[in-house]
Amino acid sequence: MRQIETDVVIIGGGATGAGVLRDCAQRGMRAILVEKDDIANGTTGRNHGLLHSGARYAVTDPHSAIECIRENQILRKVASHCIEETGGLFITLPEDELSFQETFITACTSAGIQAEALTPADALRIEPNVNPKLLGAVRVPDGTVDPFRLTAANILDAEEYGGRLLSYTKVVGLIINNGRVRGVHCIKVKTGEKVAIHAQQVVNAAGIWGQQIIEYADLAIRMFPAKGSLLIVDYRINGMVINRCRKPSDADILVPGDTISLIGTTSEKIPYSDIENIRVNPDEVDVLLAEGEKLCPIMARTRVLRAYCGVRPLISLGDDPSGRNISRGIVLLDHGETDALPGLITITGGKLMTYRLMAEMATDAVAKNLGNSKPCVTAIRPLPGANGKHSDIYAPQVSIPVSGSAKYRHGERAAKFLANDKKQNAVICECEMVTRGEIEYAVHNLNARDLVDLRRRTRIGMGPCQGKMCACRAAGIVSEITHDDDGEQALSSVGEFMQERWKGVRPVLWGDAMHEADLSYWLYNNLLGYSQLEPNDPAPVNSHSVNPGEAAVLCGEESKEEVAP
Repeated sequence: MRQIETDVVIIGGGATGAGVLRDCAQRGMRAILVEKDDIANGTTGRNHGLLHSGARYAVTDPHSAIECIRENQILRKVASHCIEETGGLFITLPEDELSFQETFITACTSAGIQAEALTPADALRIEPNVNPKLLGAVRVPDGTVDPFRLTAANILDAEEYGGRLLSYTKVVGLIINNGRVRGVHCIKVKTGEKVAIHAQQVVNAAGIWGQQIIEYADLAIRMFPAKGSLLIVDYRINGMVINRCRKPSDADILVPGDTISLIGTTSEKIPYSDIENIRVNPDEVDVLLAEGEKLCPIMARTRVLRAYCGVRPLISLGDDPSGRNISRGIVLLDHGETDALPGLITITGGKLMTYRLMAEMATDAVAKNLGNSKPCVTAIRPLPGANGKHSDIYAPQVSIPVSGSAKYRHGERAAKFLANDKKQNAVICECEMVTRGEIEYAVHNLNARDLVDLRRRTRIGMGPCQGKMCACRAAGIVSEITHDDDGEQALSSVGEFMQERWKGVRPVLWGDAMHEADLSYWLYNNLLGYSQLEPNDPAPVNSHSVNPGEAAVLCGEESKEEVAP
């Protein structure tokens, strides 16, 4: 068994865990983050990417609203390359109460959120695709945030300060000696190797999976799993975030995200035992489509690209059956104080919008226990990519769309791969304008190991073609970079990548989506003969790799989970 020594080990590679890793590293603590899959694979990567102004919670949860607007303003400064300042509209439709608008504006003002009432004509002028039957609208400082980019930037910064990421490393137990947590037992899921990480402090930032970590210490924390489902349409039908001006309900947010738009979310209570086996069901698809058309009628004529769902990591505070009225507030537990078990800290609740604040709170607790007096600087120190003016990067050898996409995703760090080199500048993914140089940068600097990882760092395969035209090209490049000389890794990577794409298509498999799935089958099976190929050797028992003949996109295997766009 491999032994590792550190000061702090963080469990969970979502935005909060990545934020804790960064904060600890910046304060001079040796820190390691362990994640059982790739980063942002859980709830962080399965939301609508809304940069909350807090307006959505202003009436029902004022405390969360105040947290949101404060973090909103911070992230615009320190994570500018992850954010698009779209602005947001809360619209009142004929079936809504127009009188709620006054209550809403008053609550926003009390929380410090700028809220401006607009006439229907003004709303249509700035958002032409909004429902023309609206009775009124309120403009708020909503925006969008890329959760994958945000998480990767936090980890990149942490690593540059000495932090470490161990992805595909699952925690299977806590090391407890003399009534104190002193580390974690792990297993490398792709090789089966056992690893013991000894640390003075363990931070449980595993989201909904945090309950399982707590149970390793024979403690109990009651999680309230509420599943939320979303749909993605194949192009950007709205320029601003559009919300219903009413108390939060199902399918009342339409969010523009890069080249597409998303409608969500639903909310359904599920048993905790089902968190690993969630899927979008037909009733949810029907609700999302019907409600989405009310926000933007053009959605009725727009192709649905895919569906996905995630589980909100909430702490149960009552018997509400939907999960809507449970506070999105942050829960910090130092188990040395609450359960007489020092060495273990749990940070949960909250939302993507408050990840940085949650990380600061958890790191403050860690620092206190370790006698570290260095202050948190994550609210003022920009993330990699948010430093300087990326518009100053000189890239004459690539087209403006290609260089613009690179700068948009990586900020000033795009200078590391926008080169005067035809091979580096070759466009591999035409939908998202991803070059070979960007792929190499993601592998060398952003911990991308295969196509699924690469998707989260570069958006490769996220466009209208869903990877049909670029997956093989990208897999070959990753294989070359990682010295997979026999091509087995590339073969498995393509299978896993296309299966992940299929999982999201399956719930919306009709019309154009059916035609696209048929085209994928023809391209990979009939043209490339993919299902006839076999790896040279059996994959490890714990491997995430997919046998080509079993790839769901090629043989229609049942979907077990849907993943974000």
